[in-house]
Amino acid sequence: MTKPTNRRGLLLILSSPSGAGKSTLAKMLMGWDPTLRFSVSATTRAPREGELDGREYYFRSKDQFKAMIDAGEMLEHAEVFTNFYGSPKAPVEAAMAEGRDTLFDIDWQGGQQIRNSSLGRDVVSIFVLPPSIAELESRLRGRAQDSDDVIAGRMAKSQSEISHWAEYDYVLVNRELDRTFTDLRTILEAERLRRDRQPALSGFVRGLNEEFEAR
Repeated sequence: MTKPTNRRGLLLILSSPSGAGKSTLAKMLMGWDPTLRFSVSATTRAPREGELDGREYYFRSKDQFKAMIDAGEMLEHAEVFTNFYGSPKAPVEAAMAEGRDTLFDIDWQGGQQIRNSSLGRDVVSIFVLPPSIAELESRLRGRAQDSDDVIAGRMAKSQSEISHWAEYDYVLVNRELDRTFTDLRTILEAERLRRDRQPALSGFVRGLNEEFEAR
Protein backbone atom coordinates (compact mmCIF):
# COMPACT_ATOMS: atom_id res chain seq x y z
CA MET A 1 0.00 0.00 0.00
CA THR A 2 1.10 3.53 -0.73
CA LYS A 3 2.83 5.21 2.20
CA PRO A 4 3.09 8.95 2.92
CA THR A 5 6.00 10.48 0.99
CA ASN A 6 7.76 13.82 0.87
CA ARG A 7 5.24 15.02 -1.71
CA ARG A 8 2.58 17.55 -0.78
CA GLY A 9 -0.72 15.82 0.05
CA LEU A 10 -3.73 16.38 -2.17
CA LEU A 11 -7.40 17.07 -1.39
CA LEU A 12 -9.75 14.48 -2.90
CA ILE A 13 -13.33 15.75 -3.13
CA LEU A 14 -16.07 13.19 -3.68
CA SER A 15 -19.59 14.44 -4.41
CA SER A 16 -22.86 12.94 -5.65
CA PRO A 17 -26.61 13.20 -5.18
CA SER A 18 -27.85 11.26 -2.16
CA GLY A 19 -28.07 7.56 -3.03
CA ALA A 20 -25.51 7.55 -5.85
CA GLY A 21 -22.88 5.88 -3.69
CA LYS A 22 -20.28 8.44 -2.65
CA SER A 23 -20.29 7.54 1.06
CA THR A 24 -19.90 3.83 0.30
CA LEU A 25 -17.08 4.58 -2.13
CA ALA A 26 -15.39 6.83 0.44
CA LYS A 27 -15.43 4.01 3.01
CA MET A 28 -14.02 1.58 0.46
CA LEU A 29 -11.22 4.00 -0.41
CA MET A 30 -10.35 4.52 3.25
CA GLY A 31 -10.20 0.75 3.72
CA TRP A 32 -7.97 0.36 0.67
CA ASP A 33 -5.50 3.03 1.78
CA PRO A 34 -5.19 3.60 5.56
CA THR A 35 -2.85 6.56 4.95
CA LEU A 36 -5.81 8.56 3.66
CA ARG A 37 -7.22 11.05 6.13
CA PHE A 38 -10.98 11.52 6.17
CA SER A 39 -11.94 15.16 6.67
CA VAL A 40 -13.89 15.50 9.93
CA SER A 41 -16.36 18.37 9.75
CA ALA A 42 -17.14 20.91 12.44
CA THR A 43 -20.76 21.47 13.39
CA THR A 44 -22.86 23.54 15.76
CA ARG A 45 -25.45 20.81 16.31
CA ALA A 46 -25.43 18.96 19.62
CA PRO A 47 -23.62 15.60 19.82
CA ARG A 48 -25.83 12.54 19.54
CA GLU A 49 -25.51 9.56 21.84
CA GLY A 50 -22.20 7.81 21.26
CA GLU A 51 -20.64 10.61 19.21
CA LEU A 52 -17.23 11.94 20.24
CA ASP A 53 -15.68 15.33 19.58
CA GLY A 54 -13.02 14.98 16.90
CA ARG A 55 -14.28 11.59 15.69
CA GLU A 56 -17.73 12.08 14.16
CA TYR A 57 -17.50 15.90 14.24
CA TYR A 58 -15.73 18.77 15.91
CA PHE A 59 -18.59 20.07 18.04
CA ARG A 60 -18.52 23.85 18.40
CA SER A 61 -20.89 26.55 19.60
CA LYS A 62 -22.27 28.98 17.03
CA ASP A 63 -20.04 31.74 18.41
CA GLN A 64 -16.98 29.49 18.13
CA PHE A 65 -17.93 28.45 14.60
CA LYS A 66 -18.47 32.03 13.45
CA ALA A 67 -15.14 33.02 15.00
CA MET A 68 -13.45 30.26 12.97
CA ILE A 69 -15.07 31.61 9.79
CA ASP A 70 -13.98 35.18 10.59
CA ALA A 71 -10.43 34.01 11.26
CA GLY A 72 -10.25 32.20 7.90
CA GLU A 73 -9.99 28.81 9.61
CA MET A 74 -12.69 27.08 7.54
CA LEU A 75 -12.10 25.68 4.06
CA GLU A 76 -15.84 25.57 3.43
CA HIS A 77 -19.00 25.98 5.43
CA ALA A 78 -22.78 26.11 5.09
CA GLU A 79 -25.86 26.57 7.24
CA VAL A 80 -28.22 23.57 7.14
CA PHE A 81 -31.51 23.67 9.07
CA THR A 82 -30.27 26.30 11.58
CA ASN A 83 -26.96 24.52 12.22
CA PHE A 84 -23.56 25.26 10.69
CA TYR A 85 -21.31 22.62 9.13
CA GLY A 86 -17.85 23.04 7.66
CA SER A 87 -14.31 21.75 7.12
CA PRO A 88 -11.58 23.14 9.40
CA LYS A 89 -8.43 24.09 7.50
CA ALA A 90 -5.73 23.33 10.11
CA PRO A 91 -6.03 19.49 10.18
CA VAL A 92 -6.03 19.42 6.37
CA GLU A 93 -2.90 21.56 6.13
CA ALA A 94 -1.16 19.37 8.73
CA ALA A 95 -1.97 16.24 6.73
CA MET A 96 -0.76 17.84 3.51
CA ALA A 97 2.55 18.78 5.13
CA GLU A 98 2.98 15.11 6.10
CA GLY A 99 2.35 14.02 2.51
CA ARG A 100 -1.05 12.56 3.42
CA ASP A 101 -4.09 12.96 1.21
CA THR A 102 -7.42 14.12 2.66
CA LEU A 103 -10.75 12.75 1.47
CA PHE A 104 -13.85 14.98 1.52
CA ASP A 105 -17.37 13.52 1.29
CA ILE A 106 -19.19 16.79 0.58
CA ASP A 107 -21.75 18.37 -1.75
CA TRP A 108 -21.04 20.57 -4.77
CA GLN A 109 -21.29 23.78 -2.75
CA GLY A 110 -18.60 22.68 -0.31
CA GLY A 111 -16.47 21.42 -3.18
CA GLN A 112 -16.77 24.76 -4.95
CA GLN A 113 -15.65 26.65 -1.83
CA ILE A 114 -12.59 24.42 -1.41
CA ARG A 115 -11.65 24.76 -5.08
CA ASN A 116 -11.82 28.54 -4.64
CA SER A 117 -9.78 28.49 -1.41
CA SER A 118 -6.04 28.96 -0.89
CA LEU A 119 -5.65 25.18 -1.23
CA GLY A 120 -7.52 24.99 -4.53
CA ARG A 121 -4.46 24.00 -6.56
CA ASP A 122 -4.20 20.79 -4.52
CA VAL A 123 -7.79 19.67 -5.21
CA VAL A 124 -8.82 16.64 -7.25
CA SER A 125 -12.61 16.57 -7.59
CA ILE A 126 -14.80 13.62 -8.58
CA PHE A 127 -18.56 13.58 -9.13
CA VAL A 128 -20.48 10.29 -8.95
CA LEU A 129 -23.61 9.91 -11.08
CA PRO A 130 -26.31 7.24 -10.77
CA PRO A 131 -26.95 5.01 -13.82
CA SER A 132 -30.52 6.35 -13.99
CA ILE A 133 -32.98 8.39 -11.93
CA ALA A 134 -35.14 5.30 -11.44
CA GLU A 135 -32.15 3.45 -10.00
CA LEU A 136 -31.32 6.41 -7.77
CA GLU A 137 -34.82 6.35 -6.26
CA SER A 138 -34.66 2.56 -5.92
CA ARG A 139 -31.40 2.82 -3.94
CA LEU A 140 -32.86 5.46 -1.64
CA ARG A 141 -35.92 3.30 -0.96
CA GLY A 142 -33.75 0.23 -0.53
CA ARG A 143 -32.08 1.81 2.49
CA ALA A 144 -35.41 1.60 4.36
CA GLN A 145 -34.23 4.54 6.48
CA ASP A 146 -36.31 7.48 5.24
CA SER A 147 -40.00 8.34 4.93
CA ASP A 148 -41.62 8.94 1.55
CA ASP A 149 -41.49 12.69 2.18
CA VAL A 150 -37.76 12.61 2.93
CA ILE A 151 -37.09 10.53 -0.19
CA ALA A 152 -39.14 12.94 -2.29
CA GLY A 153 -37.08 15.81 -0.91
CA ARG A 154 -33.81 14.05 -1.70
CA MET A 155 -34.97 13.29 -5.23
CA ALA A 156 -35.99 16.91 -5.78
CA LYS A 157 -32.56 18.09 -4.61
CA SER A 158 -30.76 15.55 -6.82
CA GLN A 159 -31.57 17.38 -10.06
CA SER A 160 -29.91 20.54 -8.78
CA GLU A 161 -26.87 18.60 -7.56
CA ILE A 162 -26.46 16.70 -10.83
CA SER A 163 -26.53 19.99 -12.77
CA HIS A 164 -23.05 20.75 -11.36
CA TRP A 165 -21.36 17.64 -12.77
CA ALA A 166 -19.30 19.62 -15.31
CA GLU A 167 -17.51 21.57 -12.55
CA TYR A 168 -15.57 18.45 -11.51
CA ASP A 169 -12.26 17.08 -12.77
CA TYR A 170 -13.64 13.55 -13.13
CA VAL A 171 -17.14 12.10 -13.44
CA LEU A 172 -17.94 8.44 -12.71
CA VAL A 173 -21.24 6.71 -13.49
CA ASN A 174 -21.82 4.23 -10.68
CA ARG A 175 -23.40 1.37 -12.61
CA GLU A 176 -21.51 -1.31 -10.70
CA LEU A 177 -19.88 -0.55 -7.35
CA ASP A 178 -16.68 -2.58 -7.70
CA ARG A 179 -15.99 -1.19 -11.18
CA THR A 180 -16.58 2.35 -9.98
CA PHE A 181 -14.27 1.80 -7.04
CA THR A 182 -11.54 0.53 -9.35
CA ASP A 183 -11.90 3.69 -11.45
CA LEU A 184 -11.81 5.86 -8.33
CA ARG A 185 -8.67 4.16 -7.11
CA THR A 186 -7.06 4.58 -10.54
CA ILE A 187 -7.76 8.31 -10.48
CA LEU A 188 -6.11 8.70 -7.08
CA GLU A 189 -3.06 6.67 -8.09
CA ALA A 190 -2.63 8.66 -11.31
CA GLU A 191 -3.02 12.02 -9.57
CA ARG A 192 -0.35 11.04 -7.06
CA LEU A 193 2.05 10.44 -9.98
CA ARG A 194 1.60 13.85 -11.59
CA ARG A 195 4.92 15.56 -12.20
CA ASP A 196 4.04 18.55 -10.03
CA ARG A 197 3.27 16.22 -7.11
CA GLN A 198 6.70 14.56 -7.15
CA PRO A 199 9.13 17.11 -5.65
CA ALA A 200 12.01 14.60 -5.66
CA LEU A 201 12.01 14.43 -9.46
CA SER A 202 14.02 17.63 -9.92
CA GLY A 203 16.86 16.28 -7.80
CA PHE A 204 16.69 12.92 -9.54
CA VAL A 205 16.95 14.47 -13.01
CA ARG A 206 19.77 16.69 -11.80
CA GLY A 207 21.62 13.53 -10.78
CA LEU A 208 21.06 12.02 -14.22
CA ASN A 209 22.56 15.14 -15.83
CA GLU A 210 25.55 14.91 -13.54
CA GLU A 211 26.05 11.33 -14.71
CA PHE A 212 26.03 12.55 -18.32
CA GLU A 213 28.64 15.20 -17.51
CA ALA A 214 30.85 12.66 -15.74
CA ARG A 215 31.01 10.34 -18.78
